[in-house]
Amino acid sequence: MRAEMIGPEQASAGPAARRRGPLALYAGFTLLIVSVLTSIWFTVRQQDAFDRVNHTLGVESELALVTARLQEAETSSRGFLLTGRSDFLQPYEEAMRALPADFIRLRAQLADNPAQLTQLDQLRALATERMHYLRLGVAYYWRGVPSPPEHFLRGQAIMGRFHDVAEEMKAEEDQLLVLRTANANQQARWAATALGVSALLVILLLLLAIRESRKRLAEAETARDALAETNRRLTEEAESRETAEAAVRQMQKVEAIGQLTGGIAHDFNNMLAVVIGSLDMASKRLANGEAPRAMRLVDNAMEGAQRAARLTARLLAFSRQQPLDPQAIDANKLVGGMSEILNRTIGDDVRMETALAGDLWLTFADPGQLENAVLNLCINGRDAMPEGGRLMIETANCRLDEAYAEAHPDVTPGQYVMVSVTDTGAGMPPEVAERAVDPFFTTKGAGKGTGLGLSQVHGFIRQSGGDLRIHSEPGRGTTVTLYLPRHQSEVGADAASVTDASQRPGPPRADGEVVLVVEDDDRVRHVSADALRELGYTVMQAPDAHHALAMVAMRSRIDLLFTDVVMPDMNGRELAEQALTARPDLRVLYTTGYTPDAIVHEGALDAGVDLLPKPFTVDQLARKVRQVLDREG
Repeated sequence: MRAEMIGPEQASAGPAARRRGPLALYAGFTLLIVSVLTSIWFTVRQQDAFDRVNHTLGVESELALVTARLQEAETSSRGFLLTGRSDFLQPYEEAMRALPADFIRLRAQLADNPAQLTQLDQLRALATERMHYLRLGVAYYWRGVPSPPEHFLRGQAIMGRFHDVAEEMKAEEDQLLVLRTANANQQARWAATALGVSALLVILLLLLAIRESRKRLAEAETARDALAETNRRLTEEAESRETAEAAVRQMQKVEAIGQLTGGIAHDFNNMLAVVIGSLDMASKRLANGEAPRAMRLVDNAMEGAQRAARLTARLLAFSRQQPLDPQAIDANKLVGGMSEILNRTIGDDVRMETALAGDLWLTFADPGQLENAVLNLCINGRDAMPEGGRLMIETANCRLDEAYAEAHPDVTPGQYVMVSVTDTGAGMPPEVAERAVDPFFTTKGAGKGTGLGLSQVHGFIRQSGGDLRIHSEPGRGTTVTLYLPRHQSEVGADAASVTDASQRPGPPRADGEVVLVVEDDDRVRHVSADALRELGYTVMQAPDAHHALAMVAMRSRIDLLFTDVVMPDMNGRELAEQALTARPDLRVLYTTGYTPDAIVHEGALDAGVDLLPKPFTVDQLARKVRQVLDREG
């Protein structure tokens, strides 16, 4: 056998053949573009030719109209002169009004033909003269004088001349019409030819493209599969990136608002602490005298300050900056214990129902905040049903799976306790439901809502590791569902319940116990000290941590350190740690209008920390101080 040697020409035949296919396509597309442009040019020329034909037809139509109008004027005036009936003059009068405008239009149409403009001027002069004699004939008749015979003869001569000029102009337009029609037909034939060539080129290019596509189909199969797989991965990565970026943007927004809210809340609560403390003591002193009018003013001021305090608490809750005291909670017991306050709040027009699940899991959350959340949702439901309706509170065990967690990146899949509140009110359209948890967004009228209710609930639920969902249909009502993580520990089988602070027994008065008040704001410190003295405690004051440590070192007895958390140089937590080193039996009670990381981590108070949030009343201060001092250990 003889081995065949493959030369360079044969080796390069394949790439050269592959190059010829695209070159042929490029050449064909170039010819197609030229052909299409030529077709467009002939089509434009054809349209221009037809426009000229239509223009000629329009001139002939306008010329016929002028002739007919003048003829009708003459006929109508003759009928009037013969019968004396004035209704015969209507075409004559119409011609008198319309002929000037007809000649103006005709002149505009003949602007492209200067030779005919001269004929038009002659035609207009003849029409004007003929209308002049017709007017004279009518005028003679009204005066009862016969029209001179020469007028009639002159009029006939004018009309004859008018018809001659009009016929000459029509003949010229007919000649133009023949020429322009022939030109239009020629352009149409050229355009059709160009379109035919374009169609033929399209067919040839299509056949060539089909051949090339078949040749490359086998080569492209593997590449297409690889590209599809790459596109799928890119799409998944893009969707995942968009979801992550949206979650990061939301977290950054909440964090920025939280920082702003915290700073505002700190200063605002310091001011409120002064206002509420002073008013509270003033009201207690006035209550012993005869000053009902002053008492009303004090009560009004107290109510306004407490409303401002609640607003601050809602801002902190939205921004997830509020300190939580989580406990094991039986949501069924919590909802059952709220029945009296809920019935009193929602009124008689709304029928409240509950559907509480059996064997409900425990959850781990702040019971007071959860009670406020349920109460807030019930109030929103009541406000959505001004004519009355049905309010349903449900509890259930549920599991949020991985699919739910992927759709809601801030949620961890697992077991949750569900608490939902459903009303039969007006409902919300989707665009309103999407913004329902935004701060300061409200659909209530002016003065009827701050727009922080749902945002406060949302902030508390997210801070507790849960989730909040809203389902609403216009005309059918709204369901707000809270998901709180299941509490797995057996500790706390007797779940926490919330009781109204107003029903708790009043605190006993102090008996010579010494309280060291540490506060960098002079006004807040003086108000707190005065309130503690009012309660019977011996009070010492320090404007900062360094003075407080000096007093701890010098004084023989200090029972309670009552300190602000946010202070310059050394915060309240650091002060307490150093004071406890010197006095291990010292009790510590913190107070602050904005809870920083010093005593709160992951949204919950550190273990063993006692906190009295600003602003507070004298009763709240007395109750908390006694609770800390009376605790064993």
